[in-house]
Amino acid sequence: MPTLVFQTTIQAPIDRCFDLARSIDFHVHSMARTGEVAIAGTTSGLIGEGEEVTWRARHFGVTQRLTSRVVECRRPEVFVDEQVRGAFHSFRHEHRFVAIDAGATSLTDTFTFRVPCGVLGRVVEVLVLRRYMHRVLTLHLANLKRALESDGWRRFLEAGEA
Repeated sequence: MPTLVFQTTIQAPIDRCFDLARSIDFHVHSMARTGEVAIAGTTSGLIGEGEEVTWRARHFGVTQRLTSRVVECRRPEVFVDEQVRGAFHSFRHEHRFVAIDAGATSLTDTFTFRVPCGVLGRVVEVLVLRRYMHRVLTLHLANLKRALESDGWRRFLEAGEA
């Protein structure tokens, strides 16, 4: 199974980083390029353990639906979501946060996935999907960092929450 790991240092407090990373509204904003919208389950606000969200987005010119569930959520250290239904055979997305100091946070984002369709799926995974998912996640993490290191986060979180 392919695993993509991203390490990001963010000049913002850990609680704020954790909350913005699990904000449905921020995710929709960040993924506007793919037209990603939350259409069922938790469709706005902060998603928590046991909650599901169904996303509709356009990838490779095809509109797709994917449902994921938060299977672990320990504020502000970790939250993990896994696919329940969707185009992947399976995926697991771990978000781990460590406070560097009062004003900086280290985020380790780990995305592990498996595609369906046996050997053909494996070829697509190697030739296309791994690189595509790397680009999508890199863009999302850059948007997250940019919002957290400016006042952009305020649009998605109440000032008293972060």
